[in-house]
Amino acid sequence: MKGTWMQWVKGIVTVQVRGDEPESFVNRALAGGLELWSIRRTSGGELEFETTVGHFFRMRPYLKRTSCRVHVAGREGMPFWVVKLRRRVFFAMGLLIFLIGMYVLSSLVWSVQVKGNIHISDDQILQAAEAEGIHQLQWSFKLEEPALLAKRLAARLPDAAWVGVQKKGTSIVISVVESTKPEAGPLLNPRHLIASANAVITEIQADAGRPVVKRNMRVQKGDILISGTIGGETDTQTVVAKGKVRGLVWHEYTIVSPLTEKVKVYTGESKIKWHLVLGDRALQVSGFGDSPFATFETVQLEEKASWRGLHLPVGRLKETVLEVRLDERVLSKEEAISKGIQQAKADLMTKAGSDAVVLAEKLLHEKTENGKVYLKVLLEVEQSIVAEMPLVPMQGE
Repeated sequence: MKGTWMQWVKGIVTVQVRGDEPESFVNRALAGGLELWSIRRTSGGELEFETTVGHFFRMRPYLKRTSCRVHVAGREGMPFWVVKLRRRVFFAMGLLIFLIGMYVLSSLVWSVQVKGNIHISDDQILQAAEAEGIHQLQWSFKLEEPALLAKRLAARLPDAAWVGVQKKGTSIVISVVESTKPEAGPLLNPRHLIASANAVITEIQADAGRPVVKRNMRVQKGDILISGTIGGETDTQTVVAKGKVRGLVWHEYTIVSPLTEKVKVYTGESKIKWHLVLGDRALQVSGFGDSPFATFETVQLEEKASWRGLHLPVGRLKETVLEVRLDERVLSKEEAISKGIQQAKADLMTKAGSDAVVLAEKLLHEKTENGKVYLKVLLEVEQSIVAEMPLVPMQGE
């Protein structure tokens, strides 16, 4: 059923003509000024067309002259829509209230998000934003243009190099780029850099001070690596020695590794709880009662409602309670040894620093007793061996 918007406002009627002279009826109606369009034959051979409601009621004289009858096959347009609406007053009122409610909800600011800040606290930014009228439950049309708001916020945040304000649906996103300030370094006293462990030097780089050792030299713990004393005998000066020294260090570990381990297994049993989410609150609506499992884990999945890209403050939360159990798994001797060595390496990396590199490992001793493997392992590690030793001036200097 096709027609112009004006014809839709008047109301469009699909008419089927029955009788001996349907063509004569159509010709007489058109000649009489009636508005007929989309004239066609149906699969049953009847003549069919569309006309407006007003012209439909003007067909009677032409029907009498041609001994034809008409059958209304379809109705469309505003008059028929209004009639249906009158029959459904409560539905129409509900629809109107819903549309008004959606407009009101979409006109409010439901959340203010802050991103990009590191040293400037969220509270400080939100307080500045509230001073400019940016806060939850604020009417969107009361806010200034984002560019103007960003300029005012930047004036209120002296530690920010740039501030951006962007409106995304019912949310306001405040982006902050903080000013870069050079960090004030600590005041250092003159010092030597000494060896923190017995080692063989693999790398030395002196940024300040006088290097005392060279690559491939063996040093003992406490030996000076980079001296903080520079100059000759007559013009000696003390400085803060700085630099990088790495060396090969050997660490011996005694490890006890059990031949069994506890593993977590999901049984496949679960319980689901549903919650209705309103803003920051959740109301449980199903799955009441305590968990039926002695040992369990909980997984939550939240879904927020949205309408035309607008995120609404309502949704649902699915909480799945999964039953788990702890099983005991028997390890082979090789697995226990491997786990023990990995544990030793992890402990070593914690103590030696993240830049330490384990170059070699040697199993010195092992024995199995009472369900455990006892190991003695030697690890060869390349690591930083720098420690500080303050230079204390002698009396009289």
